[in-house]
Amino acid sequence: VRVTPRGFSVPVVTIDDQPRFAWRGLLIDSGHRFVPIPVVKRNLDGMEAVKLNVFHWRFADNQGFHIESKTFPLLQEKGSGGFYYSQADVREIVAYARDRGIRVVPEFDMPCHTTSWFLGYPNLASAQDPAQSSAIDPTRENTYKFVAAFLDEMGSLFPDLYVHTGGDECDVKEWEGNPRIREFMRVHSIKDGAALQAMFTARVQKIVARERKIMIGWDEVLRPDTPKDVIIQSWRGPSGLADAARNGNRGILSFGYYLDLNQSAAEHYQVDPLAGDVSALTAEQKARVLGGEAAMWTDIVSDENLDNRVWPRTAAIAERLWSPEQVRDVDSMYQRLALVSMKLDYYGLRHRLITEEMLERMSG
Repeated sequence: VRVTPRGFSVPVVTIDDQPRFAWRGLLIDSGHRFVPIPVVKRNLDGMEAVKLNVFHWRFADNQGFHIESKTFPLLQEKGSGGFYYSQADVREIVAYARDRGIRVVPEFDMPCHTTSWFLGYPNLASAQDPAQSSAIDPTRENTYKFVAAFLDEMGSLFPDLYVHTGGDECDVKEWEGNPRIREFMRVHSIKDGAALQAMFTARVQKIVARERKIMIGWDEVLRPDTPKDVIIQSWRGPSGLADAARNGNRGILSFGYYLDLNQSAAEHYQVDPLAGDVSALTAEQKARVLGGEAAMWTDIVSDENLDNRVWPRTAAIAERLWSPEQVRDVDSMYQRLALVSMKLDYYGLRHRLITEEMLERMSG
């Protein structure tokens, strides 16, 4: 409302605006390192500020298991180092996100990146020494009973339709070097470790489907016979996204949006889910591209400086996933990003304060 010599004036305009992609996400990895609840909440506030609508929350990795299971309590008792989210914490975050228009998709990576699981349940491990194992044993029926009971419990905590079961970076040599597993592969005509992982993925997908959920997996899980309702998250390159769309699967792009690599906002801004190999697809195939996700891995990030790695660069990714593909002026983006960065301060993000605080600490 403006004050004019003739009184109050209201300029009337029509704004025609909608997101280009339905899936606009941020992954926060609480597996490598526990991320405290206040940090999670303020990053959800930041997501709301830039219209991101999917919080991909990864809970476990080789380094730790950071969510409470009442069905299998030794997971967090042995694997968390004392740092884990209670089920009440999880419900609080799910409600907090929902109030901001954000869905919460949990990730429980399997069959690899699971060393922390074996501290409490060594029978799950595929190596003879569970402490040296990083892969679940896919040849035992008890493995699938465990996974089914665990996912059933977690499904009650997370009301969203989607659950991420990982599937990345499997060292199949651990299976191929185990005589008992090798004999299982021979008897069942499984040619190699990759085929054994495909068998595991298919079994887990059926468990997820029984829970009336839809499975998401990293691009390693994609095979010609992968069920069409499995969503493929491509982290190794746009070719994985294109392969998924051609195969009839929906997909999400994270390649090019890895925040932990310390690339510039401009580099992220120039990556597009429909570019590269995907650009050659048919219109029907392109429609299977749901969108993208920025990824904040915590291998070398603490909860203290996490905000500084996520923001403000993620705002540039958020714009890429919302705005028309032809909006690509990097100079304009940086001018607006500076303003968004200040706005994020008002939401409680600490990305700018952290730099000042750490410089003061270093300088004394």
